[in-house]
Amino acid sequence: MDISTLFSLEGKVAVITGGSRGIGKHFARAFIDAGCSKVYITARKAQACIETAEELGEKCVALPHDLSTMEGIDGFVADLKSHESHVDILINNAGAAWGQDYLEFSESGWDKTMDLNLKSPFFLTQKMHGLLTAKATAEEPSKVINIASIDGLRLNPWETYAYHASKSGLIYLTRRVAARLLEDNVLVNCIAPGAFASDMNRAARDHGDEVAKRIPLKRIGNGEDISACAIYLAARSGNYVVGQTIAVDGGLVWATIGSSIDA
Repeated sequence: MDISTLFSLEGKVAVITGGSRGIGKHFARAFIDAGCSKVYITARKAQACIETAEELGEKCVALPHDLSTMEGIDGFVADLKSHESHVDILINNAGAAWGQDYLEFSESGWDKTMDLNLKSPFFLTQKMHGLLTAKATAEEPSKVINIASIDGLRLNPWETYAYHASKSGLIYLTRRVAARLLEDNVLVNCIAPGAFASDMNRAARDHGDEVAKRIPLKRIGNGEDISACAIYLAARSGNYVVGQTIAVDGGLVWATIGSSIDA
């Protein structure tokens, strides 16, 4: 076992959706540090995407597109193919949340959330099939990492119906797609983050100390916590892991399940 290269991404080409901020930005920075030759980030807001790429350096390339539509997905893949003939790693990280009273929950909120959180990862992975399989072998498989949420594993206290449905759906979609893409030497897995400071998780961002009190480890997650898991799955270290969902949450889901069993 060569520990010096076990977690290396040396020479790999990666794509990270929602890569301009939050967890996606942590992934992009970590993958560059781990040796990726190129990390392509995409997001709907072009300026933020471009600014992040400039901040992270020449190995990071911004390709801003709106992946909530099929037109946006097709445009992004065409753009990507003008730069690369293959991709080693895809992280489906872009996401949206919507909270609203049950009796007033809107179709527009439902569609926005489901399209970006569940529809987009499936069709982007499908449209990138040729890129992902171009150099994939049994010894050096390509990787797809879907970013779900612990809200796909347990209930939160808010009325985020579509978010819950999309993230739990993404976890099971990961299994189904993993079973198919395994034959093409593409390994698909999932990460379910807990409390990380971001524009989506404003409670963790703005009230981290208060949120931390409800987490068994008594702190919210940081960039190293989430990036380490992604590197593990993306590197050679994850070459025998298929269809799994890893909760990175400081023990919150485990504690929730344990308390319900005790009850």
